[in-house]
Amino acid sequence: MSNPAHPLCGNGHFAAVNDVELYYEELGAGSPLVLLHGFFRSTLVWQPYVDELAAHFKVIAVDLRGHGRSTNPAGRFTHSQSARDVFALLDQLGIERFQAMGISSGGMTLLHMATQQPARVEAMVLIGATPYFGAETRALQRQRTVDSLTPGDWETLRLHHHHGDEQIRALVNQFHGFADSYDDMNFTAPYLSTIRARTLIVHGDRDEHFPVTIPVEMYRAIPQSYLWIVPNGGHVPITGERTQPFTQTALAFLRDEWT
Repeated sequence: MSNPAHPLCGNGHFAAVNDVELYYEELGAGSPLVLLHGFFRSTLVWQPYVDELAAHFKVIAVDLRGHGRSTNPAGRFTHSQSARDVFALLDQLGIERFQAMGISSGGMTLLHMATQQPARVEAMVLIGATPYFGAETRALQRQRTVDSLTPGDWETLRLHHHHGDEQIRALVNQFHGFADSYDDMNFTAPYLSTIRARTLIVHGDRDEHFPVTIPVEMYRAIPQSYLWIVPNGGHVPITGERTQPFTQTALAFLRDEWT
C-alpha cells in the first residue's frame, strides 16, 4: 500500500482487491463509517462533511472501481461487483461490522452489501439511491454519451478522476450501458425486506434520475427504515445550505440517538 497525498484528508492508501487497485482514505477514530460516492464522482464529494463525521467515527472514504484514483482494468462496472470490492477492502482492514453512507451509486452499492452480507451492515444512509432502473432512468442513461459532455462536464470530471480522459470515457460508456443492464439493479420488495441494517433514506422530491415514488417503495420494504423526502431537492439533496442539517441528522441517526 502507498500513501499519495489527497485533498480530502491527506491520508490515502491503495489496496489490491479483485484485480483492481482501490483507493481509500481514513480519518478519525472510533467505530467504522464507510463513505461511498456516486457514479462519475470520487471521495472529494465528502469534503464538506468529513471533518464533522470524523469527530465521531473512524471514516473510510473509498473511490469505487474506475473512479477517482482507483483502477478498473476490465473496464466494466456493476454495483454488485462494487459491493464485493468494498467488502474485500474492509476484510483487509480487519473490519467486520460497520455503518455506511452512500450517494446514488454508492447507495446502490450499499443495497448490495446489505443483502450480500446482511449481518455486517449495522446502519446505512442512502442518498438519492434506487433499487432498480425504471424506464425514465434508462432513457437518461441512453442519452449520456461522450459526445454529450459539455466543457463544464469535462472540467468537473477531470477534478475527480486521475487517470486521464480515457478513464472518463470509460465511465461514460459504463453509465450508458446501465440502460441495457437488468440483472445488477433489480431489487424486489421481498429481497429488500431481508436487509437488517437500520436505514435512513434521503431523497429529493425533484430528483431528476429517480422519481420520488422509489424511496417510498424502499421505505415500505426495508424493515428498520426511515424516510426523509427533501422538499425541492434534486438528485443529491444534501449540498449547499442543506449540508449542515443533513450532517446533523445523519449523525443523530448513525449514533442511534433517535427514539
